Amino acid sequence: MKTLEQRNVETVHEFIEAFWNENELESTERYLSDDYQELAYQSKEGLKKFALTILEAFPDKHYTIESIIGQEDKVLVRMTVKGTHQGMFFGTAPTGRTMDVTLYRQYRVVDGKITEHRGWIDMVTMWHQLRGN
Repeated sequence: MKTLEQRNVETVHEFIEAFWNENELESTERYLSDDYQELAYQSKEGLKKFALTILEAFPDKHYTIESIIGQEDKVLVRMTVKGTHQGMFFGTAPTGRTMDVTLYRQYRVVDGKITEHRGWIDMVTMWHQLRGN
C-alpha cells in the first residue's frame, strides 16, 4: 500500500509529464482541483498561457525531474528544462541557442488533486544562455 506522500509524488510526476512534456494543456482538468491556486502564473489559464509561450519559443523543450520529495501534502520538485530557442520569447527573437536551466516547484496535493503551485527558475542563467553573454 502506498503512503500519502508516494501518491502525491505520483500525481505531481504524472502532471509534469502530461502537461509540460506531452503538451496536454487540458490535463489541468484531470490533475488540478477546482479551487486550484496558481501562485506563479496567477491562474489555471495563466499557467496554460505560459505553457503555450514556452512551447512556441522552445518547441523541442523537455523537462526532466532531477529530484522529487513528498512531505505530507507538499511535493517539492527540482527539475531541468532544455530546449532550443526557435520562437519569440518575451520580446526576444529566436537565437537558435540552447537553454538548460534549473527550476524549482512546490505543489500542494489534497485528495489526489493539485490544489496549489508556486515555482522558481534560474532566470539569470537562462538569459545568459539565450543571449550568449
